[in-house]
Amino acid sequence: MNSKFQLRVQRYGWDAAAKVYDELWQENLSPAHRAMFEMADLKPGKRVFEMACGSGFVTLQAALQVGADGQVLATDISAEMIALLEQQKESLKLDNIQAERISAEDIDELADGSFDAALCALGLMFLPDSDVGVKAMWQALKPGGSAVAAVWGQRNNCAWADIFPIVDSCVKSEVCPLFFSLGAGDSLRQSFEKQGFESVKTHRIKTTLNFNNKADLLGAMIDGGAVALAAKRFDDTTRQKVENEFLDSVSEYCVDDCYRIPAEFVVVKGEKFHPDS
Repeated sequence: MNSKFQLRVQRYGWDAAAKVYDELWQENLSPAHRAMFEMADLKPGKRVFEMACGSGFVTLQAALQVGADGQVLATDISAEMIALLEQQKESLKLDNIQAERISAEDIDELADGSFDAALCALGLMFLPDSDVGVKAMWQALKPGGSAVAAVWGQRNNCAWADIFPIVDSCVKSEVCPLFFSLGAGDSLRQSFEKQGFESVKTHRIKTTLNFNNKADLLGAMIDGGAVALAAKRFDDTTRQKVENEFLDSVSEYCVDDCYRIPAEFVVVKGEKFHPDS
C-alpha cells in the first residue's frame, strides 16, 4: 500500500473513531500518558509540539503544565479529532493551545526548531514510515530540547491484538501491518538514536485494560480504534462474526462480565544535542 493511500485511510478511520475513542479510551491510556509527563517534565512557560494529538488527552494536560506563558502546538491528521480538541480547549478556556489538522508527513513548516519539548502519544505506529514522525519531532525541537513518545508494546504482551487478523479476515482494514513493531525489543529506542537523539531512555509499562462490559470493550476495539473505518463496511452478519471471534479471543480475561485485558506500553525519551553541552 502506498503511503498517501495509507494516510488517507488513517484520516478517515480516525474521523470515524473520534467520538467513541474519546469516551472509551482515556482511562485505559492514562498509564502511558502519566509516564510521558513524568519523563517530559514540562515547565511553565515552555513551548510544546505534539504530533498525533487525537482529541487532546495529552494536549490539555500539557497546556495546563506549561501555563498561560507557555504554548502547545497540537497536530493530527483527523479533522474530527481536531474538532473535539477545539471544543475542549474552548470549554476549559485554554488559550495557549493551537490545533492544526496536518499529517506528520507534511509537518515541516510547523516543526521549526523552536520548541522545548515534542510529544507523540500512541501515534507513531500508524505512520507509513515511523522514522518520518521521529524526524518531525527532532526538527520541531530547539537544541537542548527533548522528545517523548509512547507506543503499544510487544504484540504478545497486548492480549487484545487479535482484533487485527480477525477484522482483516473479513474486511481489509489497511492498518499499518507493523503496528506492534516499534514496541518490540529496542525498536523505538533505536529509531530515536538513528535520528540523532542522545541520552535515550526507555520505560516499558505492563498494564491492564479495564472494560466494565462487552459493549464498552467492543465499542473501544472496533468502533473507537484502529479498525473503525473497516467496521463501517461491516454488514450485520460480518459485525456479529467479528464480535464473536474477538470476544472468544479474550474470553479468559472476562470475570463477571467485566474484561481485564493485559497490555503493554513503551515510552521513550531522547534529547536533542545542545552545542554548548
